[in-house]
Amino acid sequence: MKVLIVFYSAYGHVHKMAEAVAEGVKEVGGAEAVIRRVPETVSNDILEQMGALEAQKALSHIPTITVDELPTADAVIFGTPTRFGNMCGQMRQFLDATGPLWAKGALVGKVGSVFTSTATQHGGQESTLLSFHITLLHQGFIVVGLPYSFQGQMRIDEITGGSPYGATTIAGSSGERMPSENELDGARFQGRHVATIAAKLAG
Repeated sequence: MKVLIVFYSAYGHVHKMAEAVAEGVKEVGGAEAVIRRVPETVSNDILEQMGALEAQKALSHIPTITVDELPTADAVIFGTPTRFGNMCGQMRQFLDATGPLWAKGALVGKVGSVFTSTATQHGGQESTLLSFHITLLHQGFIVVGLPYSFQGQMRIDEITGGSPYGATTIAGSSGERMPSENELDGARFQGRHVATIAAKLAG
């Protein structure tokens, strides 16, 4: 039973969450976690101006996803940073190339889930997750979030990400904050939860 974790990460925050999601997936017997990144669409000059070039080089060992790889998975968990309350352009461009899969119904019945990162507490975490779900529903995915059985999203003793729509992290306005242990626990829970449901459906 294969779970694809497909992400884009400009500065490493979403990648860190993706690794935690993979840890959760691997806790489910018979589940294989495969991490892939979406293709970069921004030039190195622009990445350098953004201060993201070194982070991108550090991720170069992770294979790039192809559209044709999606149907080989039983579940796909997508990770994206937020851009103005929505997914990043790199992820949008990749998803826009999945039209042929939609035409064939190649993703219908697979489990789909999303996690994200924002700079601030109120940077559009939930709008990013919910708007991403629209694409998954059009493709026929069975959308899975992060249920309240993950109690960490109810904490008020710390500033933390986490939403019933998916795991989240807060990066800070200049990317200075990496995911907290509570946020990573949410990502692990989501990975385990998605893999458990996918295993039942694979039956």
